[in-house]
Amino acid sequence: MTVMTAEFGAKNLLLNCAKVVAGDRLLIAYEPPEFGYFDREAVNCVAGVATALGLSVDSVDVGFNPHNPHLPVHLLDRFEQADIILFLARLGDQLRFSEMPQGKKIIVSFALNLELLGSGFANGHHVAFTELKKCTNQMFASAQNVRVMCSAGTSVVGRPEMNLNPDGDCSIIRFPMSVFTPVPARTFSGRVAISGFLTGTGSKYYDNYTIEFDGQVFAKLHKGRLTGFDGQPQDVARAEAQYDRVASMFGIDRNFVHSWHAGIHPGCGYYWNMRENYERWGGSAFGNPRLMHFHTCGSYAP
Repeated sequence: MTVMTAEFGAKNLLLNCAKVVAGDRLLIAYEPPEFGYFDREAVNCVAGVATALGLSVDSVDVGFNPHNPHLPVHLLDRFEQADIILFLARLGDQLRFSEMPQGKKIIVSFALNLELLGSGFANGHHVAFTELKKCTNQMFASAQNVRVMCSAGTSVVGRPEMNLNPDGDCSIIRFPMSVFTPVPARTFSGRVAISGFLTGTGSKYYDNYTIEFDGQVFAKLHKGRLTGFDGQPQDVARAEAQYDRVASMFGIDRNFVHSWHAGIHPGCGYYWNMRENYERWGGSAFGNPRLMHFHTCGSYAP
């Protein structure tokens, strides 16, 4: 029986995801632990395994800027000197649809700490989950009708119109591979049972990032447009106000529902109280097959 370890997770990342060879130049762009998201031990573990594999390893503190993420010139210069850039930092997720240096292999890790790196999440063979993603994508691409249901009352129906070209999904490599390509929502209608809260996306941060509800709330959709909410009056008012506020803050289409997807990685878990840090939960737990989410409020990928 194979014993799962953080070192094995790091090898999976480097050998099966990054496909490193001895002599490659690896730059680890890390977020310091004082921001309460990533831990330093994961950085040290990956760096140690990479060195043992014969890589030239460098690291750079990229901090965390919730409101104005960007790649400064000095950081771009460091990128140019590397073959592989590994983000153990939210900056990689914030900029995943932005311009990145050409000819570089860029990986964003969602194994946030040593515990996740040593779990089934990071130890599950990366290539196997890449193949699972491809199979799931093809299933949706060939489907004539898809109905999404859950015991809380979700019922959404549509025909997927998948974009499986390279520009249809994020070109940065995710590790672990834990989701299929988002399904465009423009043909889907119905209602979605919201699991007690609404939370933001990992590419933008703002005050009151998450709101909680007192009772069951349903979001109503029609062909990729949000048409309203059902639930207790105070919860409906709270949801409507959150959409008004976020849409106004960023100047985006309030009622546009961009896409949806669920997780495909049964090893993906979150072992801490999500209410203590919704941002951290949302940035790692989405790969669990029991979780599905919609990308809403804005006519672009989140």
